[in-house]
Parts: sequence; structure tokens; C-alpha cells
Amino acid sequence: MPAILTPVKTREDVLFEDSLRPQKFDDFIGQDNIKTNLKIFIQAARKRGEHLDHVLLYGPPGLGKTSLAYLISKELGVGIKPTSGPVIEKAGDLSAILTSLQDKEVLFIDEIHRLHPSLEEILYSAMEDFSLDVIIGQGPGARSHKLRIKRFTLVGATTRAGRITAPLRSRFGIVHRLDYYRVEDLKKIIMRSASILGVKVEDSGAEEIAKRARGTPRIANRLLRRVRDFAEVKGDGQIDARIARRALDQMEVDVLGLDDVDRKILMTIMENFGGGPVGINTIAAAIDEEKDTIESIYEPYLMRLGFLERTLRGRKLTAKAYEHLGFKPPANQKKLF
Repeated sequence: MPAILTPVKTREDVLFEDSLRPQKFDDFIGQDNIKTNLKIFIQAARKRGEHLDHVLLYGPPGLGKTSLAYLISKELGVGIKPTSGPVIEKAGDLSAILTSLQDKEVLFIDEIHRLHPSLEEILYSAMEDFSLDVIIGQGPGARSHKLRIKRFTLVGATTRAGRITAPLRSRFGIVHRLDYYRVEDLKKIIMRSASILGVKVEDSGAEEIAKRARGTPRIANRLLRRVRDFAEVKGDGQIDARIARRALDQMEVDVLGLDDVDRKILMTIMENFGGGPVGINTIAAAIDEEKDTIESIYEPYLMRLGFLERTLRGRKLTAKAYEHLGFKPPANQKKLF
């Protein structure tokens, strides 16, 4: 998938996101209900002088789970230790992290669904009674010893909540799902980012970018940087609706935020398989793309637009998809929205 529209963090994003990351809840745009709840829970924990309950944040990539984790630590007035599920390979690695935590500190584990099952067992006692079971000695003389650790807050983030085991999920006291952003919120994010980056953006230009950002702040910021390049080379450096439209069309990002791969998926189902239903493995083989990539990156957005329908027999195009592609839908094709 072209890096321009993938919600997954790229190397370039790492360089920019730290500078654009909000420093307080009031700077975090969107997800209003989640923000309100978290602020209340944090204020209550601070008032009681306790650690915050463990927090699980889930939803599509690029919506701000990492930013919220850092904001939680800032609002609590404590440090944060970030890591990710794939990085923690051995029990000793996780034990070392847990024993190094300070009182009420935040441990942020990104992609927590990729944590090895054997390591989850260590987390259970750490999250519940703030202790680690340590085996002392070997053979018949070995004995178990409970090592006390400081009280901490685990913030877990995942794009695949269904892959988190029930025992681990049940130990999170606060669970929130982040949803795609409205165009109005994305416009505010683009204007804020433009101000930080020193880019001149008209309201109409910000709206044009927001409409094509797939409801995702990470993509909106990435498109802003690319449109800025066009504005500097092909214009006077200012982003208005005309230059934004021209730049995004040149990058093959259409009015709904679909790129050439999205259109390839839809056209393949329509032309090769009569609009479906067709299995996801067949689609992946037909367009030479990974099955997991289609399921996690493309499919959620196509379904959100009402272009794709999941059935027991496979994926099927809707009448709305045909119309967007410029074709007349078959008589038996239903319109979801």
C-alpha cells in the first residue's frame, strides 16, 4: 500500500508526530466522550492519591491511542515507560520492566495483542496484586516467592481487540474504543498541525484534505505535508482548495480517500467475481496483497463507506460501490446506506 494512505506509522511519521503530539487534553481534538471520561477518572485517582486503573485503548491505527497514553501520564503527573508486545520476548524482559517502575507510573504497551501468552501470565499477578512470582533455586529445592512491585497503571493499545485473551482483557478497569474522526475534527487537527509546522492553510484547503484523510489524523497530517510540497513547488506556498485538490488528485487520492489499491480491490471483485461473494484469500491472491493487510487496512474503511459487505460466503460489493466506480449496479445488488 502506498505509504501516503496507510494508517500504520511510517518512519517519517515518527519524526513529525512527536512535534505534533498534543501536550494536554484540551489540545487533543476529537474522541470527546473518551477524553471526558479519562479526565474524570484521572482527577478522581489523584484526589484519592491512588494509581489509575489499568486502561485498554483499541481501534484502527492512527487514531491517537499513543497520544492518549502520553496524555494520561502527563495528567497524572507521573512518568511513562513505552514498549510494545513484539519487543518483549522473554519473561526476564517483562520482569525487568515491571520491577523498574516507580510508584503510580504508566507502563504503555503498544500492540498488546501480540504479547506472548506466557508473558500474559506474568502480567496477571502484576496487574491484580502488584507482585511477581519468582522461582528461587532449581530442582526439588525450588520454591516460589512473591516479589512486591510498585503500584502502576498499565495502558494497553491494540488494533485487534478480539485477539486479546479474555483473562487479560478482564483485568483492565477502563476500556475505550477510538472511532474514526469526523471531517470537522480533522479540519481542526490539520489547522493545528499547519500552525505548528508553519504552513499557511486556508479553511477550504484544510477541508479538502480532511475529506480525503479516511477519518484518520495520522493520514490527515501526512497528506498535509505532501500537499505542502505541492504548494511550495506549484504554487505560492499557501494551501487553498484548488492546490489541495490538484495535489491529492495527482497522488491518486480520490474524493472519498480511496487510493489505487482500494479501487483495485473493488474492481477485482466486480470484474473477476461478478460483484461477489468471494473469499478474502481469493481477493488477496488476485491483487497480490497480504490477507492481513486487506483485513486490517483496506476492508474496515471500505465497509465504513458502505462499499463492501461481509457475508457467510465472502465479501460482496454494494450498489454504492458500483455507483462510486461509475457503473450501474446489478438489479440484485442492495444499497446498504
